[in-house]
Order: sequence, then C-alpha cells, then structure tokens
Amino acid sequence: MHKRLYILFALIIYSGIALAQQIKPFKAGERVAFTGNSITDGGHYHSYIWLYYMTRMPKERIDIFNAGIGGDVAKQIDERLQEDVFDRHPNVMTLTFGMNDTGYQWLTGAKADSVYNAKVATSFNSFLKIQKHLKAHPEVRKIMIGTSPYDGTAKIKPGVLYNKNAAIQRVVKFQQEAAKKNNWEFLDFNAPMVAIDEQQQAKDSTFSMQSFDRIHPTVDGHMVMAYLFLKAQGFAGKKVAAVDINAKTSSVIKSENCLLTNLSVTKNGLSYTYKANALPYPIDTMAQSVGKEARTQADALKLIPFQQEFNQEVLQVQNLGASKNYEVRIDGKPIGKWSGQQLQAGVNLAEITTTPQYQQALAVMHLNEERWVIERRLREYWWLQYSIMKPHGLLHNDSQATVDSLQKYAKKDFFVGITLNTYYKARLKPIRDAWQKEIALLTDQIYIINQPIAHRFEIKEDNQTEHVITQK
Repeated sequence: MHKRLYILFALIIYSGIALAQQIKPFKAGERVAFTGNSITDGGHYHSYIWLYYMTRMPKERIDIFNAGIGGDVAKQIDERLQEDVFDRHPNVMTLTFGMNDTGYQWLTGAKADSVYNAKVATSFNSFLKIQKHLKAHPEVRKIMIGTSPYDGTAKIKPGVLYNKNAAIQRVVKFQQEAAKKNNWEFLDFNAPMVAIDEQQQAKDSTFSMQSFDRIHPTVDGHMVMAYLFLKAQGFAGKKVAAVDINAKTSSVIKSENCLLTNLSVTKNGLSYTYKANALPYPIDTMAQSVGKEARTQADALKLIPFQQEFNQEVLQVQNLGASKNYEVRIDGKPIGKWSGQQLQAGVNLAEITTTPQYQQALAVMHLNEERWVIERRLREYWWLQYSIMKPHGLLHNDSQATVDSLQKYAKKDFFVGITLNTYYKARLKPIRDAWQKEIALLTDQIYIINQPIAHRFEIKEDNQTEHVITQK
C-alpha cells in the first residue's frame, strides 16, 4: 500500500503539479483567512492544517479563521471581501472558487459547452474585480487555490453533470495565471485529487472523495487537501522528533528536534529523559457522518502517505540483542514491545496512540474541533446574512420582522430551515461576541496544553515474545 502511494505522488510531483505550487509556511503571529464557498465554509481542511501547526510548532502561534460562504461564486466573494476578510485584519489569505461558478445544468454537448463558456467568462470578469481589491491590500499575502474537483467518474447516483470538472479546470487555469502575473502563490487541489479518485476507482468504481453529491469532499478528502497544502509548504520529511542511541557505547547518535538527557545503559536495557520540541499529529478515527458517507480523517491514510512524510516520531536503538525482545515504557507505562532488530530499524512512536505525547496531542485535536464547531455557528449566521438577507435588502437587519420573514422563507428553503435556530441566537450581538470570545479562549488554551513536556523512557529486555509488535 505505502509503495503504491509513493509511486502515485511521485508521478504527481514529477508531472509538474507540486513543483509549481510551493507556498511559504505561515509565520508566528500571522492571521490567516481561508476564503471560499461551502467547501471552505463547512469544511475541515483549514482546521486540519492548523492542527499541524498547533502540534508541530507549539511555540509559534498562528491564528486561522474561516471566511467561506456556502453557494458563493466569485461575484459574491468580491462583494463581501472587505467586511468578511480584510476588516478582520489577516496577514495572509487564501482564495478559492469555481465549483458554483460553473453551474449545475443538466445539458450535454454543444449546449453545455456554450453555457460553460458563458459562466467561465462571468467568473473571470468577477475575478478581475476581486483582483483589483486584492491589489489594494499589498500588506496581505495572497494564496490562490484551485478548487477540489467535481467527481464525474465515480459510479454513483446522482448522474454526472457533463464536463463540469473540465469547466472548473478552466477557472483554475485563469486563477493560476493571475497568481503568476501578480506574484501571488498558487496551489491546485483539483488535479491531484482527480488522480487519487481515479486511482481508487480502478479498484472500487463507487469510490469518491466528493461524497454523494460529487461536490463536497468528505472528511478524508479534507485531510487530503490539508496534506497537499502542507506538502506545498515544504513540510514533507520534517520529523516530529528522532532519537538514535548506541546501547553498546552508551552514546546518543542522533537527537533530532528533541533533547535527550540522563542516558543510562545496563546489561538488560537502558533509560533516558526525552523532551521533544513538537507533538505527533493526532488522527481522528470518529466518523463525521452516517451510512456510506461515514468516513473519518483516518481514512485518508489509505490515500496519502501522510504518516510516512509528516508524522514520524522515531525511536532507534543500536546494538541491542537482535533476537531478544524489549518492552518500552514511558513514564512507567508500557507502550509496546519490539525486538532488538525492530528497534535498530526504528519504531514510529507517532503511530502509537497510547503514548503520553500522543494523548497530549489528542487533547489539542479535540479542543480544535470544539473551536471549529463554534466557528461554524458564526459562519451559518453570515451565510444567512450574505446569501439570503443581502439579496432582499436585509443585510445587517436583525430585527424581529426579519426573523418572521425568515421563518416564512424557511418553509420553502431547507438550508434556511436548518440554520434558522442558529440565526435566532446569533442575530443578537452579545451572543456573537460571546462565541468569538469562546473561540479565542479555546485557542489560548490550545497554545497552553500543546507545549511538549519531558518524559522518562525505559527500554528493558522482555521474554514474552507473543506480544512483540510486528513492524509495519
């Protein structure tokens, strides 16, 4: 499996996709706005990206906020850019659109192509206005993102919209050209995700990272997007930490991104104090939906070599008895048993979910999810403001009369109906302010509990061979 994943991504890289889209890592203190449509609005990819920074660079705080609105085309993004993005004072912003810009018409052949031509032209003209507004804020670094694809190849219902992703790729092309022209950064989600979908569909024709509607990525799809973003930022190959000890000479061969002290070697094993500068990346195994769409963040590990490239906390010990078995304890708690040969080759502790450092990272992950949930309430409020109220001349009009009108409107609009309860509370500014403070409080707490601490490792000879972990 891992070998096939590496081959797939090597092909993607050497085809020029990844090499042309390197983007700078975020810096400590930066505020980053992720701007887009429903894929950003209701999606997790930016949250997964932030989780990497939270765990890998715990002393270099950044802040990320969601500036997505479901259903938006380029024109609508342009109309809210100032209030929803620039007035929130980002240092960096990403921008993606194209899924809605190309429409959802059930046409084929020349008629469909004619409609796509018109829609892509409209999107481009709207983007020219966006481009003007972006240029007016040179203090903000811009990253253009080619949107995740419309899946037109999975053998699922509903049927396929003719050539929709080809039209989306035309939008991606003018985004990339504009990024090059304006010296902005660019990243394409579309082509790599199409490649993964097609590779998986060769084995299972019903597979899709775009869920039942062929549009919105499932949580594993969002993890793939986070992987592509982090890879473009140059983080592949950077370890959580790595330790290599020579038991024969009682010496430390290597201690990468960590501090190793108090090494003691005996005839039966060794012990030492270990403090890494980072935490392993925790992977959520809980499903975010039900039925066939009940996918998890962890499901992405079948699609991308994330663990191999981004999540290595390596323990190596040289010159132990190759045929003997050893128990590893951290702070007195057993976390696994390996042979001397396996320990010499190296064990990836980031895949052991019972280590104290992984459990610490897990708390960070859950707090980040709580932050995401609260932020989603605010985005539902702003979706109603921009998508429903603004076209009716009611932007920022949160009166009882507006509530009454929305209650009537909800009878014919399912999406308004499911967000109305949130709006009824969020229309009151003290509620929105309290939610924003709760987000800030959770983020502050994350950057307290994510600070790595020292642990005592013990590696001792063990004769119970049946519990030795098979190396992956």
